[in-house]
Amino acid sequence: MEKTAVKKTLVNVLGVVYAHSRTSDGGDLYLTRYAEPLHRHFEIENWYEKDWFDAHKTRLLGTSSVYKVPTKKIHGVSLDLVVKNCRVGEDVPIDTHTLQEFCDAEFNSPWEEFSLVTELMDNLYGPKELKISTQLPMAIYVPPDKMQAWQSGRSRTKINRIRAKHPGIDLDILKQYKLIYGWIEGRNLKEVFEHIDINDDEIVRHLKMLDNRAHEDLQRKGYLVADMKPEHIIISEPDAARIIALGSDGKRDAFSEQVALLYRLIQEGRYSIIDYELLLRTPEHEEAVKSSRRYSYLDDQRHRFDPSPLPAHLASREIYGVPYLFGHAESTGGRLWVVGRNPHLFDYFLPERWRKTPAIRLSETKEVFYTITKDNIHLVWETSRVGEMPVGDEEGARDPLVRTYGINSPFEEFAIAHTLNRLGIPTVYVRAIYMTGTEKIEASTDLRKYATHRQLLDPEGAPVLQEDHNYITIRGYYNGPDQWVAEHSNALYTPLDLARALDRGLMDEELCHWYLDMIKAKLYRNGFEGSSLKLNDLLVALDSDNKFLKDACGEPLVIICNFELIWKLT
Repeated sequence: MEKTAVKKTLVNVLGVVYAHSRTSDGGDLYLTRYAEPLHRHFEIENWYEKDWFDAHKTRLLGTSSVYKVPTKKIHGVSLDLVVKNCRVGEDVPIDTHTLQEFCDAEFNSPWEEFSLVTELMDNLYGPKELKISTQLPMAIYVPPDKMQAWQSGRSRTKINRIRAKHPGIDLDILKQYKLIYGWIEGRNLKEVFEHIDINDDEIVRHLKMLDNRAHEDLQRKGYLVADMKPEHIIISEPDAARIIALGSDGKRDAFSEQVALLYRLIQEGRYSIIDYELLLRTPEHEEAVKSSRRYSYLDDQRHRFDPSPLPAHLASREIYGVPYLFGHAESTGGRLWVVGRNPHLFDYFLPERWRKTPAIRLSETKEVFYTITKDNIHLVWETSRVGEMPVGDEEGARDPLVRTYGINSPFEEFAIAHTLNRLGIPTVYVRAIYMTGTEKIEASTDLRKYATHRQLLDPEGAPVLQEDHNYITIRGYYNGPDQWVAEHSNALYTPLDLARALDRGLMDEELCHWYLDMIKAKLYRNGFEGSSLKLNDLLVALDSDNKFLKDACGEPLVIICNFELIWKLT
């Protein structure tokens, strides 16, 4: 009986295109361009079937779980693979010297690791004549089951830190990711020196010098490895055999020729580097990438509503009059809606770009955070309270209206912001909506929004608003109009809510409340109920001299930054 063809879809994560398919055990398999032509070899029954894997695996040296395993033969051909468990979220076991030099080192996520390795292989930075050889990044396999925290070996402190900083999106840390690389036939530097007849002190000296040379090559290409070791530098099997052969001819000074040949191979770049879980860009390279990404981002935002051809992994959908690009956040199993029609914007809002960057809390009562993403983009993200029903004095005078209308869904918030901007009522820029991949723990107490949204479906036929998942809204950190910010990289404005402007003496109380009443009146005239807005729901923008950004009438420009308690009047 002929085997049923596996459905594959193309996905793009951090610039790397994968062919994604479901595995026979219910897991997920992501094949890179190197593995896709050999996809039969990567079907899990051909390498990860328990009896086969246990019988054929070879544990490789190192602090992590890394194995060499051959695949079963397909059309008479077997592939040698390197399979390792991703250690994202675990403590980094590095020596004191490395700890001092890379005190903030953390293991890459599987997507970041493959992205960096692919970037290095593509020779996009540094001198073109210098090319660093690596293993081929072949595939990422995500088993269907999740681990318990105690099984993962990951730091509970790190998990708790992520949970505190990023509520609702931390449990993907319990997923297991298996990274699959191609095997390189060769020997590492320490194995080569086992065949050179010199004393241990000399071996250590040469290993240190050769390791430093390889590290310098890597730095010239714009990269660092926080735990670079001689074991990570591989000499190809033919070259290693030449070195070994020089020591078997009986010459008294054969070791000199062996060492000289080894140095020449390293100087000529005839080696490969393995182990990339602590691979990172140099500060200079990182800054160049961030600058380039930020410039591209601002340019793409200016053209976010221009119709553009879509890649296979994205789909367009309009919800309440707002155009979105819809796709999956593969690293977390979540879903992402990015405002606009420009597919270049999608990757900037993947959770791995902003969820682990340092964040500043902006509210004492709500989960609202300001962060600078890995692409040097200033964003504010907030956990949506849709489905909640505030009680007691938490909302004060807002309670009656909340009970009447309910807290807006993220899609309603974005539709309101979109409409208000069209009406000439300034708001912060809404950018993206992220639905977490994990189910939320607390049950929703107000189900009205889920009922009204039931007929709103994503391109895959699922409701866009699901009561068993958390939602996070992502908006721009207002430092000036988009067009203006794209043309000014230094003298940007700083946002400040009216309550803090009052506290800092930049406005008196009467003026602050006049602006608040003016905004409420504008909203009412345009068919919106905005009487629940407070001073901290409105922003002004200041330059470096504490001067306000002005509107066309010469008055301070007042910007709405909270849409969960503004309702369309019927």
